[in-house]
Amino acid sequence: MIADSPVALCAALADETRWSILCLVGQRAASASELAESLPVSRQAIAHHLDILARAGLVRAHRQGRQLRYQALGAPLSRLARHLDAVGQGWERRLDRLRMVAESGVQQRDERGT
Repeated sequence: MIADSPVALCAALADETRWSILCLVGQRAASASELAESLPVSRQAIAHHLDILARAGLVRAHRQGRQLRYQALGAPLSRLARHLDAVGQGWERRLDRLRMVAESGVQQRDERGT
């Protein structure tokens, strides 16, 4: 998967633990150890999830002393939101056309008395 693609982003966000991690580092930068204190998973599991989020472009690590601290990146989520909105609008247009066709068919039958 290509980082920052809608598929990569959705795959990274599909895991509940990764979503929780992203929410936490969206509030404040944190290390894997700090995140492990807040979540019911091991530090090693947190590090694995952070790696997946980083490869998807959703978090960035920076060194602070001896710790790696992670922060959420909002731009990829904004792009994903725009992409999903465009997909949703496309479906709305299709459904509107279907509704118009269905309603015109019902109206034609009513006019014929069938």
